[in-house]
Amino acid sequence: METLDESIEVAKLFQEVMQLFKHNMSKLLEETGMSMPQGMVIGLLGKKKKMKITELSNELCLSNSTVSGIIDRLEKSEMVVRERSEEDRRVVYVSIAPNFKSMHKIFHNQVEKSVEDIMSRGSEEEIHKIFEGLGTLKRLLSIEKK
Repeated sequence: METLDESIEVAKLFQEVMQLFKHNMSKLLEETGMSMPQGMVIGLLGKKKKMKITELSNELCLSNSTVSGIIDRLEKSEMVVRERSEEDRRVVYVSIAPNFKSMHKIFHNQVEKSVEDIMSRGSEEEIHKIFEGLGTLKRLLSIEKK
């Protein structure tokens, strides 16, 4: 019974941490004029460089139509570009617009600095515990049920 209570508490705590993290990132995004979903798309494209809308949808756990709407707004703001595949004209890839890459790099550095500032509030031991705990949680979540 105690394990179940702790499991529920871990889930609640994780949810609270995610809300706080989201709130901190939202404040940074506000300065750029982007919404959180737009920021998440830009973040993924920054890592993966070029993705299909279906790939973005799967990564973000959002519908294709939702992601397509987000892409429409980012494209209108000249932050992303769509390009058709040469091999299959039905396939459309999305990437960060060339003229937005330097702005994206600046924003990415701001996010890293913000996380660094937050983490600097903890001791070396606390940071190690967080790292270890999140690694364990990731491993447990990754185990597929048979």
